[in-house]
Amino acid sequence: MSQATHHVAAIILAAGMATRFRAADPANTSKVLAQLDGKPLLRHAIDAALASRARPVIVVTGHAQADVEAALTGLDIIIAHNSDYASGLASSLKRGLVAVPRDCDGLVVLLADMPRVSAAIIDRLIAALMAQPQALAVVPTFNGQRANPVVIARAAFPLLARIDGDQGARKVLQTAGDKVIELPIDDDAITADIDTPDALRALKGP
Repeated sequence: MSQATHHVAAIILAAGMATRFRAADPANTSKVLAQLDGKPLLRHAIDAALASRARPVIVVTGHAQADVEAALTGLDIIIAHNSDYASGLASSLKRGLVAVPRDCDGLVVLLADMPRVSAAIIDRLIAALMAQPQALAVVPTFNGQRANPVVIARAAFPLLARIDGDQGARKVLQTAGDKVIELPIDDDAITADIDTPDALRALKGP
């Protein structure tokens, strides 16, 4: 896995039903379209990915497909729709995995409801994987706790293909064991996800 020839794709998961968020805000058809700083939550994740070294950028849609995909018009991304999104996170990850080009050495899994993850964070994680060819994954840590996003090497793609239900990349990390690199990052962006309208308001600040 040489740095000169590497390709790492980005998969942005934007397929979920966000039941908790919509229960508190029934007028909102999709959490990932909730506005933050003048643009949808999802656009923050996409813009960070597009500003990083990750390519291609794959967005997995599901719930509220028409509304979500309408907000993505004109972006340099691949849209992969998961019609089985209601079955859980695993189906969306696997749908994104199918869209990853064969020449990619790995992928970074981004969550659409984590709008503060920057391109610099993504690039640090990718660089950590490139520097350790035997690693199966890289996970950031904040105050000693594992967080997101996670980078997964191609050698671990078969592990990703076997997850099911509501399992995500965490299952891959458990299986990969000591071949997972933990990368400390002193930025709470890697823990700041938006599950409720209150969490979104808190992120906006006073």
